[in-house]
Amino acid sequence: MDGLVLSHPEQLERLRLVCPEAEKAAVLAGDPCFDRMLAARPYRERFRRALGVRRGQRLIVVNSTWNPEGLFGNGGGQDVLPGLLPRLAAELPADDYRLAAVLHPNIWYGHGPGQIRVWLDRARRSGLTLIDPVHAWRQALLAADIVLGDFGAVTYYAAALGCPVLLAATGEERLDPDAPLAAFVREAPRLDPQGPLREQFAALLARHRPLAGPAEFTTSAPGASAELLRRHFYALMDLPEPVGPALLEPLPLPRYDPPLRTHPLDVRARVRGPDVVIERSAGHPYDAGGEAHRAVHEDTRDPGDLETADVIWRDGPPDDPRFGGPAAWTADVLHRHPHCSLAAYVSGPDRCTVRARGLGVFQLSAGPEADADPAAYASALHAWLTHHGEAPPDGATLRVCVAGGVHPVVCAG
Repeated sequence: MDGLVLSHPEQLERLRLVCPEAEKAAVLAGDPCFDRMLAARPYRERFRRALGVRRGQRLIVVNSTWNPEGLFGNGGGQDVLPGLLPRLAAELPADDYRLAAVLHPNIWYGHGPGQIRVWLDRARRSGLTLIDPVHAWRQALLAADIVLGDFGAVTYYAAALGCPVLLAATGEERLDPDAPLAAFVREAPRLDPQGPLREQFAALLARHRPLAGPAEFTTSAPGASAELLRRHFYALMDLPEPVGPALLEPLPLPRYDPPLRTHPLDVRARVRGPDVVIERSAGHPYDAGGEAHRAVHEDTRDPGDLETADVIWRDGPPDDPRFGGPAAWTADVLHRHPHCSLAAYVSGPDRCTVRARGLGVFQLSAGPEADADPAAYASALHAWLTHHGEAPPDGATLRVCVAGGVHPVVCAG
């Protein structure tokens, strides 16, 4: 062996204990993967935008390593994930939280992409995005507000970046008890799979203090791995190093991938003067307050959902010839679904065209500082119409309250 690259002297100490004859080949050269993340930190907001994370939303990244005891396996015998995924969609308001999943490449290769998508079908229709396990997982970590993970390297990287982590599977029996990863697993906060999720996430954010271990032991040479590795490689070849700095490939900006929610959403709304407080999720407790209605994407899996929908929406460019334009599409929806009160065509990240039964067509557009899902604006208008029994004045501004903020929305007839 010509070289065994290690990222921290702690690994060298353990190597001496288990295989002393390999020590002479050991090279301390940092961690290029982590260095790429450190270099990309200034672009966190761009990575969040690429995932469609809006102002005030929390991005929760669910992560699993590929071991059977990992979160996507049996979770160490607890098998947490099957019950956890629908609860994430039901308990977390869609406009307050964005969900994404990073699964180890071996999970994809072992089961196949088709099987993974089948298993996660309902979660995906409820807004979960599956992250590219090779090219985009680092960007997702940088964008995350919380990582809900296990004992895999990705969760450890998240903790090293200072991101709040919550362990849903620990795998302690698989780990060297003297390794930094084992110490991290013992110290990191644990998910209570039976407890309310929203309260656990809020408590995690409120008490979060970055753990010292992951940041210390991930690399002993932050930002220097490219230089150290190049020096080692050229020494092995007995060649002089090139002149100039050694550089790593920057993390690319992923494609724009906002959530597509085609699972029906239960909506609770409270109208208070010009303010409309909205909460949308895949399920609500029976004692939830406020006016209730059901909002359904036209591409819902079950066509029967459309027959009980109060609001039906879809998204697409305004000039899509398949629908004849927003005005024609909204008229067609109300004609085909007599129970529906309002149809909304979302034509951009900040606007939609809505048709309210008996009241005509309205244009909803985000005002200054507004940054919420236009489908939520449509539900807010529906709540306003239900409460007041008449349309707001032309040019009126609705104040849509979601994700802890107020989003002014101009309603024009």
